[in-house]
Amino acid sequence: MPFLTRQLVLPVHRTVPWGTVGAAGAAGLLLAALTRTGETAEGLSLYLLRAAILAFAVGLAFLLDDPARHTTAAVPTPRPVRVALRVALAVPAGAAWWTVALLLVPPGARPPVGDLTLEAGAAFVLAVTGAAAAVRFSEATRPGPPVAIGLLATAVLALLFWPGRWALFVPVEDERWAAAHERWGVVLAGAVVLGAVCAVEPVRRRIRL
Repeated sequence: MPFLTRQLVLPVHRTVPWGTVGAAGAAGLLLAALTRTGETAEGLSLYLLRAAILAFAVGLAFLLDDPARHTTAAVPTPRPVRVALRVALAVPAGAAWWTVALLLVPPGARPPVGDLTLEAGAAFVLAVTGAAAAVRFSEATRPGPPVAIGLLATAVLALLFWPGRWALFVPVEDERWAAAHERWGVVLAGAVVLGAVCAVEPVRRRIRL
């Protein structure tokens, strides 16, 4: 299996929609760069960074798009391995993107890095988990567009209607900041577990076998 996994790295790399992920990342970096345009923008750095995170997460929703999905279903390497390879290839790119995004924010206007990194990690994992769920429970070869739309809609609805006592999107000076990031930790852990469950072979295909 390790040998097969190494052999798969290059083919899987070629199938990852890097153009879409890169375009979303570029849009996110543009939002982060707006924090350098003046004092007003610096005051909005937290919100601009959160918007940048959402932009990149939307790109990651396309990570599991694979037009040849049904053709590759018969290969000996299990789907969880192929999904894990795509995620492993995206992790360094995501880490580099987040580093650049943070560096674009002036040091004096930069929100707490650790806490905001937790938010970013949760958003990124949720995006990939959504794509994994779409693959598992549907025959879609390109789950990215509906998952991206769902992610955007969820973010807007959460901002508008999420109960204040369980707030997630709070300003740095809010007394709920620490509690909110405890909840972000729960969101991240839940998304990782759900993503692992959804990475297995799709239900319909497994029943056919």
